Amino acid sequence: MSESTGTDARSTAPAGSPPAGQPHDEHLWLEEIDGPAPLAWVARQNARTLSLLEGPALERLEADVLAVMDSADRIPMVAKHGEHYYNFWRDAEHPRGLFRRTGWESWTGEDPQWEVLLDVDALAAAEGVDWVWGGARLLRPQYTGGVHRRALVSLSPDGGDAKRVREFDLERREFVPGGFDVPTAKSSVTWVDADTVHVGTDFGPGSLTTSSYPRTVRVLRRGQDLAEARQVFEVPEDHVQAVLVRDHTPGFVRDVAVDVVDFFSSRTHLVRDGGLVHVDVPETVTVDLHRQWLLLRPQEDFELGGTRHLAGSLLAADLEAFLAGDRTVVPVFVPDAHTSLQSWSWTADRLLLELLRDVSSVVLVAEPGTWTTAELPGAPALHSVDAWAVDDEDPEAGNDHWLVATGFLTPTTVARGTLATGTDPGTAPRVVKRAPSFFDASGLVVEQHFAVSADGTRVPYFQVGPAGLVADGRNPTLLSGYGGFEVSRTPSYSGSLGRSWLARTDDEGRSGVYVLANIRGGGEYGPSWHRAALRERRHRAYEDFAAVAADLQARGVCSRERLACSGGSNGGLLVGNMLTRWPHLFGAVSCGVPLLDMRRYTQLSAGASWIAEYGDPEDPAQWEFLRTFSPYHLMRAGEDYPPVLFWTATSDDRVGPVQARKAAARLQGLGHEDVWFYEATNGGHAGAGDNKQAARLHALSHEFLWRMLHRD
Repeated sequence: MSESTGTDARSTAPAGSPPAGQPHDEHLWLEEIDGPAPLAWVARQNARTLSLLEGPALERLEADVLAVMDSADRIPMVAKHGEHYYNFWRDAEHPRGLFRRTGWESWTGEDPQWEVLLDVDALAAAEGVDWVWGGARLLRPQYTGGVHRRALVSLSPDGGDAKRVREFDLERREFVPGGFDVPTAKSSVTWVDADTVHVGTDFGPGSLTTSSYPRTVRVLRRGQDLAEARQVFEVPEDHVQAVLVRDHTPGFVRDVAVDVVDFFSSRTHLVRDGGLVHVDVPETVTVDLHRQWLLLRPQEDFELGGTRHLAGSLLAADLEAFLAGDRTVVPVFVPDAHTSLQSWSWTADRLLLELLRDVSSVVLVAEPGTWTTAELPGAPALHSVDAWAVDDEDPEAGNDHWLVATGFLTPTTVARGTLATGTDPGTAPRVVKRAPSFFDASGLVVEQHFAVSADGTRVPYFQVGPAGLVADGRNPTLLSGYGGFEVSRTPSYSGSLGRSWLARTDDEGRSGVYVLANIRGGGEYGPSWHRAALRERRHRAYEDFAAVAADLQARGVCSRERLACSGGSNGGLLVGNMLTRWPHLFGAVSCGVPLLDMRRYTQLSAGASWIAEYGDPEDPAQWEFLRTFSPYHLMRAGEDYPPVLFWTATSDDRVGPVQARKAAARLQGLGHEDVWFYEATNGGHAGAGDNKQAARLHALSHEFLWRMLHRD
């Protein structure tokens, strides 16, 4: 899930009867995340699962996957700040990673020379904390004499979302003595100027929302204690989060305050003359401010200035005129039945739009003011192409852009070009980095098919597998999907997936087939595709996925015995529903860091922030539809469930490990033996804090599925 940051709220519920009005729950005791009894249960389950899977095959698979993750030939993706290009890098020698930078000529060369700014492994050893990198925010150079000197570095002690934020000196390559230092929490800390930051964190009672995120933002000046910071913005407790950031764009410096009402609704304000000026649009309209421009993207059809605009459109206006009451807007993009807007990025003089046309990338370039658009060439079919500005404030390279292309069988390439301005023709993107192939893709092809869901909707899916595949139902097939939060699943290259599934062969000489389903709930066709599976309509996402599974079997790609499915987080809820509602379609299930208990999910970790997606179980009317897709409450004795592996992480402070724990325990208690569980001790919602842990989880999941599909 792509949740914003907030503060840790891990359940420590004791054993006992469920709260009044809730279904019986014999496993409430497992919600005590760090309790001795639950951790002892976890240890027993881990040992049982490893006894099943450990052996030469798993060792080889894990080593193959780790070799990809640690490969020195991977592209070190960079972010440009001033004359430097910054990168974070993990490999076998530096499992926790290096924060480093280099110059353009060095980065594009065969052997880049890096200046290491922070060695996280060395820091962890020196401080005795298993730090996991969480990112860095650089202070703009206009506050430090024209060069980047300071950064706010985030580090997690266990890989979770809760992080400590510390001020770092980029020139001295050390933390600033007596500098800004916000204790571990799911905080938001952003620069105001060289001596001031905005801080949203856990300030004590009343400072968090019911979603466990900061409900206040305060101004912290250098030398002050957190308790002395002055509160400048707050939101109601039942909203999701308060956000306050400074826009540092030269000539347009301003503070922007956002009240995140729920996951898809917000109110944006400009801070002016000590007060808030509301950008007066419906809460479901996404607001983007850039220099003098205002961009609006509605998630629902809405009327503005007497004109009705479609959900998923992008509308442009002059900001000051709009604030003064002028509702004149220009449509920059209007969706159709096949095409949706995914994202946009500003260069100095142009606007880049990333589209999906039947889940294949298209990039447009728009000219601010006239808002005319033209298609940027270089986006191959059935591929993903991301385009964004290199550095829109660079006086010489402000209109440069990155173009990053990838496909299921096409290793990633990174190109850089310059967009035209005026009579300048610009430069076509030139490839500057190519990732190597990590598996043999010869003889494999990518196809796109459409399944028909229960309500007649055509649902696209990608199939990656051998050319001339024998349609006899015996091909080991892995089906994946997500279907939530308007997240689009698009083609991308994965050396790990290639080695663990596509290039793997069984005793019959058949290699694996990988399938990616673009089900409703995602954003592949824009907000309407997402909203079609919200709340009481959630069943449509699961019917879509089941329709793809059935279509694969009808086409002879696989049978039930040769079809596995996998998903994580919201995708874990997806495959949890496949397990409990469509068990006859699958031969094995891998369910990672999942939501599964939809009666108590709002009381566990960050669950309350997702009510807009799923519904509120505290409302009896909403529980009536929630219970229909709550796998924990759909489990029954005597059902023919396929083998299932639940995997999670103790330190996951977003979804939390307790839902996977309880689901495994309930199924086992109902007499199902082919129920397996594995819990990593750290790594947060990703389940891994370094490449070795990530390779272990990937290998465990794929070895389990492969083995279950070949038990005959």
